[in-house]
Order: sequence, then structure tokens, then C-alpha cells
Amino acid sequence: MSAIDDLIAELSRLPGIGRKTAQRLTFHLLQQPAQQVTALARALSAVTERVRACADCGNLTEDERCDICRDPRRDATLLCVVEDPAAVGVVERATAFRGRYHVLGGRLSPLDGVGPESLRIDSLVRRVRSGEVREVILATNPSMEGEVTATYIQQLLVDTDVRVTRLARGLPMGGDLEYVDGVTLAHALVARQEVQ
Repeated sequence: MSAIDDLIAELSRLPGIGRKTAQRLTFHLLQQPAQQVTALARALSAVTERVRACADCGNLTEDERCDICRDPRRDATLLCVVEDPAAVGVVERATAFRGRYHVLGGRLSPLDGVGPESLRIDSLVRRVRSGEVREVILATNPSMEGEVTATYIQQLLVDTDVRVTRLARGLPMGGDLEYVDGVTLAHALVARQEVQ
């Protein structure tokens, strides 16, 4: 296999990148100045060498603890549980959450061989049982696996004094009922609120 084929194969392993896109990216890179491609290679190498999971929450950081866990202004009693570090960024962009996070490192998926031991669930339970946390917000994805993961965690925490909540689900602002899927509509009906 040639170097070009190797690069196409590696790029096509990335999420959302098919073989054709991988080919376009490869040929684009080959048309760039060597120093630009070398800078990209150095950046990829630096990420793999320096970035690791935060010792407290599992978010990505170059330090022992991430910026959020080190920030004394964050509410340590409020814990948002997410599947992966990308979800931390999504919640942070909403700017409404001032607590801390716990990154599971995935979601339960028995068919794919991902059980509780594969995720950071034990460390979540330890954090909750330490006594500092008063509320756990389950912010797993609204997929079958995300729902199973949230339910599993909820069951593990049922005997604690911690409030366990789930992100609200329902209709998006500006949405049209005609295009809403049945599961979302069902959740919106179950979680309906009194008009005030």
C-alpha cells in the first residue's frame, strides 16, 4: 500500500469522513506547502502526547485537573454527567450551567461490548457518595444507549440523598410538529407543563 493510500485509509477512520472525503483531504494536503503539513503533523503528535483525562471529572486537559475542576467559582455540589468531552463543550456554550462535570467516556452498549466496567461509572458513584454533591444532572444523549445509561446510573444512586435529574426533552424552538419524530413528541407530551 502506498503512502497516499495509507493516509486515505487513516483519514477515513475519522467520524463523518468517508473514503471520498478522505481522498479529497489527502490531495488537498499534498498541494499545501510542506511546512503547513508538518505543522499539522506536529499538532496531532502534541495532542496525543500532552492531552489526557482530568483526574477528577474525565474531561480533556493538559494538566492533572481541568480548568473547570480547578475553578473555585464553579458549584461543586452540582454535577452534570455527560457521555464524552465534546458534550462538556456543548453544555458550556449554553452558558447556563455553573456546576462541574463527570465524563463517562461513552455509554452502555452491551451489543458493542461496552458495559459499566468500561465507563467511569464507579468514579461517579464515589464522587456522589463523598458527600459533596447534592444534585446529579444526567445529560446523556437521547438515544437508546443514552437512556439505558441514564437509567442505570439513576438506579445506582437511588439509595443516596442526592437529587438525580434528567435534561428536559421536547420540541425545539422554531420547530414544526410535522417534522418532529414520534419519540420526541411522546416525551414532550409526557413532560407537558401548566400554561401560566
